[in-house]
Amino acid sequence: MLSRVASNLYWMSRYVERAENTARVLDVTWRMSLLTRDPALQDQEWSAPLNITGSLFPFSGRHHRVDAQQVLHFMALDPENPSSILACARQARENARAVRGSITSEMWEVLNSTWLEMQQMDEDKMQARGVSAFFDWVKERSHLFRGVTFGTMHRDDAYEFARLGTHMERADSTARILDVKYHILLPSVKDVGGAVDYYQWSAVLRSVAAFEAYRKVYRDVITPLKLAELLILRDDIPRSLRFCLRQVHDTLGRVQNAQSGETLRWSGQILSGLQYGRISDIFAGGLHEYLTEFLGSMQQLSLQVQKSFFASAPVE
Repeated sequence: MLSRVASNLYWMSRYVERAENTARVLDVTWRMSLLTRDPALQDQEWSAPLNITGSLFPFSGRHHRVDAQQVLHFMALDPENPSSILACARQARENARAVRGSITSEMWEVLNSTWLEMQQMDEDKMQARGVSAFFDWVKERSHLFRGVTFGTMHRDDAYEFARLGTHMERADSTARILDVKYHILLPSVKDVGGAVDYYQWSAVLRSVAAFEAYRKVYRDVITPLKLAELLILRDDIPRSLRFCLRQVHDTLGRVQNAQSGETLRWSGQILSGLQYGRISDIFAGGLHEYLTEFLGSMQQLSLQVQKSFFASAPVE
């Protein structure tokens, strides 16, 4: 497969997944902001989605205040923010258009119709629809695209690179969403173990569609240790770090070439740490520190994928 085609397919899926994950992060923050809390903290917690998506610096260059209205516009509908939901929808469509012959007509129709509807969206329409309802729509469009991809695409290298992009982006996002609890959203000492603390942890679970899975696996109240174990080390949760890295490693094995040996080794090294890691050891060293190190490893793996398979790397 031509490296250009592989790159377009890979980034097409990454942008679809990124749009969904941005919607999930914003939805968690929006729902948490509705809790009855000190008004002085309402705007402060909106720094969280900017921090965990790495958007704080570009946001600060254009806005002087962090509040719900500014962050929602910047991360959802700002065409000049390359990581906004709007920009991701546009980039996914453009990458799909460039490889129109390598994807199915159903895949193209989903991305094209999503982009056309996104173009009509503005703040007033988002508020009229409901902020959470808009984010649910973004997630549903992503689900539809993945379902159509799985159900219609020939299982060749094109399919493999599309799936590789999905799981690379998902692993990165799950780590960031889990880390949101340690960015501003932590309750005060008196709230630990209370209603606010419980609601925040359950919101994190719902943001990765794992609330029911948690109940089925643990049949217990939500605790940070068990939640982190579910989203990091479990191999049977579709958005856990271990599940995503297993998919990445297996896919790299199927598309490997003469230049990808180090890439496959690096993915195997990250996967082995997840396979044999213990959640007690992770917490002993600090969950935030562990997730930061994991994100650094994923960034290195992403660069290795670019180097091994793609002639040139697009700007993330």
